[in-house]
Amino acid sequence: MTHTDMTPHHFPVQVYYEDTDHSGVVYHANYLKFFERAREDIIGVDVLAGLWHEQGIGFAVYKLNMTFNDGAVFGDRLDIRSTWKKDGDYRVVFLHEAWRPDAAKAAVSCPLELVCLGPNKKILPVPDLNFLRNE
Repeated sequence: MTHTDMTPHHFPVQVYYEDTDHSGVVYHANYLKFFERAREDIIGVDVLAGLWHEQGIGFAVYKLNMTFNDGAVFGDRLDIRSTWKKDGDYRVVFLHEAWRPDAAKAAVSCPLELVCLGPNKKILPVPDLNFLRNE
Protein backbone atom coordinates (compact mmCIF):
# COMPACT_ATOMS: atom_id res chain seq x y z
CA MET A 1 0.00 0.00 0.00
CA THR A 2 1.37 3.40 -0.92
CA HIS A 3 0.24 6.72 0.46
CA THR A 4 2.17 8.98 -1.89
CA ASP A 5 -0.51 9.09 -4.58
CA MET A 6 -3.29 10.22 -2.20
CA THR A 7 -4.06 13.78 -1.21
CA PRO A 8 -3.68 14.05 2.56
CA HIS A 9 -6.35 15.32 4.89
CA HIS A 10 -5.04 18.23 6.97
CA PHE A 11 -6.05 18.66 10.60
CA PRO A 12 -4.53 21.50 12.66
CA VAL A 13 -3.49 20.86 16.26
CA GLN A 14 -2.33 23.49 18.71
CA VAL A 15 0.24 22.13 21.16
CA TYR A 16 -0.68 23.22 24.67
CA TYR A 17 1.48 23.06 27.79
CA GLU A 18 -0.60 20.10 29.03
CA ASP A 19 0.47 18.14 25.93
CA THR A 20 4.15 18.28 26.91
CA ASP A 21 6.37 16.42 29.35
CA HIS A 22 8.84 17.91 31.83
CA SER A 23 11.23 18.82 28.99
CA GLY A 24 8.63 20.87 27.08
CA VAL A 25 8.34 18.32 24.25
CA VAL A 26 5.01 16.70 23.32
CA TYR A 27 4.54 13.55 25.39
CA HIS A 28 4.63 10.59 22.98
CA ALA A 29 1.16 9.24 23.83
CA ASN A 30 -0.45 12.58 22.96
CA TYR A 31 0.33 12.06 19.28
CA LEU A 32 -2.15 9.17 19.39
CA LYS A 33 -4.78 11.63 20.63
CA PHE A 34 -3.94 14.04 17.80
CA PHE A 35 -4.23 11.23 15.24
CA GLU A 36 -7.53 10.05 16.75
CA ARG A 37 -8.98 13.55 16.41
CA ALA A 38 -7.86 13.66 12.78
CA ARG A 39 -9.58 10.31 12.08
CA GLU A 40 -12.78 11.54 13.75
CA ASP A 41 -12.63 14.63 11.55
CA ILE A 42 -12.18 12.45 8.44
CA ILE A 43 -14.91 9.92 9.23
CA GLY A 44 -17.24 12.40 10.91
CA VAL A 45 -18.27 12.53 14.55
CA ASP A 46 -21.95 12.26 13.57
CA VAL A 47 -21.22 9.15 11.49
CA LEU A 48 -19.24 7.53 14.31
CA ALA A 49 -21.87 8.42 16.91
CA GLY A 50 -24.64 7.09 14.66
CA LEU A 51 -22.85 3.79 14.09
CA TRP A 52 -22.31 3.41 17.83
CA HIS A 53 -25.75 4.47 19.09
CA GLU A 54 -27.86 2.97 16.29
CA GLN A 55 -25.96 -0.19 15.38
CA GLY A 56 -23.64 -0.83 18.31
CA ILE A 57 -20.55 -0.81 16.11
CA GLY A 58 -17.36 1.16 16.27
CA PHE A 59 -13.72 1.18 15.26
CA ALA A 60 -10.74 -0.09 17.23
CA VAL A 61 -7.03 0.25 16.63
CA TYR A 62 -5.63 -3.15 15.70
CA LYS A 63 -1.99 -2.26 15.10
CA LEU A 64 0.23 0.82 14.89
CA ASN A 65 3.86 1.77 14.61
CA MET A 66 5.17 5.22 15.55
CA THR A 67 8.44 6.75 14.39
CA PHE A 68 9.71 9.88 16.13
CA ASN A 69 11.98 12.14 14.08
CA ASP A 70 11.56 15.48 15.84
CA GLY A 71 9.77 16.52 18.99
CA ALA A 72 7.06 19.14 18.75
CA VAL A 73 7.08 21.68 21.57
CA PHE A 74 4.71 23.87 23.55
CA GLY A 75 3.30 26.56 21.25
CA ASP A 76 3.73 24.65 17.98
CA ARG A 77 0.79 24.46 15.62
CA LEU A 78 1.01 21.01 14.05
CA ASP A 79 -0.42 19.93 10.74
CA ILE A 80 -1.68 16.37 11.09
CA ARG A 81 -1.62 14.90 7.58
CA SER A 82 -3.53 11.69 7.06
CA THR A 83 -4.08 9.35 4.15
CA TRP A 84 -6.03 6.11 4.25
CA LYS A 85 -7.00 3.08 2.28
CA LYS A 86 -9.37 0.19 2.83
CA ASP A 87 -7.31 -3.00 2.99
CA GLY A 88 -9.71 -5.89 2.44
CA ASP A 89 -13.15 -6.19 3.98
CA TYR A 90 -12.06 -5.88 7.60
CA ARG A 91 -9.37 -3.23 7.82
CA VAL A 92 -8.70 0.44 7.07
CA VAL A 93 -5.05 1.54 7.12
CA PHE A 94 -4.21 5.15 7.91
CA LEU A 95 -0.87 6.88 7.60
CA HIS A 96 -0.78 9.79 10.05
CA GLU A 97 2.04 12.33 10.09
CA ALA A 98 2.55 15.24 12.47
CA TRP A 99 4.32 18.13 10.75
CA ARG A 100 5.88 21.09 12.54
CA PRO A 101 5.76 24.49 10.81
CA ASP A 102 8.28 24.79 7.95
CA ALA A 103 9.69 21.30 8.58
CA ALA A 104 11.44 19.28 5.87
CA LYS A 105 10.06 15.98 7.19
CA ALA A 106 7.34 14.75 9.54
CA ALA A 107 8.09 15.02 13.24
CA VAL A 108 6.16 11.79 13.83
CA SER A 109 4.77 9.22 11.43
CA CYS A 110 2.35 6.46 12.31
CA PRO A 111 0.88 3.76 10.07
CA LEU A 112 -2.21 2.57 11.93
CA GLU A 113 -4.72 -0.21 11.22
CA LEU A 114 -8.38 0.03 12.25
CA VAL A 115 -10.94 -2.74 12.43
CA CYS A 116 -14.68 -2.54 12.96
CA LEU A 117 -16.17 -4.17 16.05
CA GLY A 118 -19.79 -4.95 16.75
CA PRO A 119 -21.66 -6.10 19.81
CA ASN A 120 -19.62 -8.42 22.04
CA LYS A 121 -16.47 -7.06 20.36
CA LYS A 122 -16.97 -9.30 17.34
CA ILE A 123 -15.01 -8.20 14.28
CA LEU A 124 -17.24 -7.03 11.42
CA PRO A 125 -16.63 -5.97 7.83
CA VAL A 126 -15.95 -2.25 7.58
CA PRO A 127 -19.21 -0.49 6.60
CA ASP A 128 -19.45 1.33 3.27
CA LEU A 129 -18.81 4.87 4.50
CA ASN A 130 -18.34 8.07 2.50
CA PHE A 131 -14.75 8.64 3.58
CA LEU A 132 -13.78 5.31 2.01
CA ARG A 133 -15.26 6.34 -1.34
CA ASN A 134 -12.92 9.32 -1.56
CA GLU A 135 -9.67 7.38 -1.66
